[in-house]
Amino acid sequence: MKHFSDPGAVAHYHQGPPRLVPGFHDLQRMAQVLLAERAPPDARVLVLGAGGGLELKAFADAQPGWRFDGVDPSPDMLALAQDTVGEHAHRVSLHAGYVDVAPPGPFDAAACLLTMHFMPLCERRHAVRAIRRRLRRGAPFVAAHMSFAQDGLERERCLARDEAYALAAGAPPDEARRRRALIARVLPVLAPEQDEALLREEGFRDVGMFYAAGVFRGWVAYA
Repeated sequence: MKHFSDPGAVAHYHQGPPRLVPGFHDLQRMAQVLLAERAPPDARVLVLGAGGGLELKAFADAQPGWRFDGVDPSPDMLALAQDTVGEHAHRVSLHAGYVDVAPPGPFDAAACLLTMHFMPLCERRHAVRAIRRRLRRGAPFVAAHMSFAQDGLERERCLARDEAYALAAGAPPDEARRRRALIARVLPVLAPEQDEALLREEGFRDVGMFYAAGVFRGWVAYA
């Protein structure tokens, strides 16, 4: 999205997810825990949508032996990620582009946090398939993004609750309204059952939800 090449938006990116995603830091912590269940101490980890670097830093802080390949289409967001990972930079390789620029692996684990709700279905399917192909057999994959009911009244209820949460978190009313309108008009959000089905259709096994908060859901699955 153009938002991620806007210098002002990039400069303030780190303020957004912790404020607007319920339990943001706990989501990162739980994602790392689930990856570590099967990933070895010296794991090679693929992170799709790595711009900003927040999950890269969280994972690297917790796992001093892991090495990372981070992929993101925004050079500006990757520059921010480079600054964010700080002392861990020697363990992080960043790649500008979409999933096809990722190294072939094999990777011991993969994550895609707060990214797939920006992808149209065909692009999302391609990304899930490409991630699975790069993982060792049995390797874990965690994904979390907006995922809520897409049926009329329930969809509107979810959007209203997200706007209310943004207001409660301190967002100005105009910003909260614009966010709701953008989600409703632009983002290709799927219902949770569609997200789960997509993971299974592209070859992931033992798909299980580990996170649900507001309009966000997260899953762990295995290649």
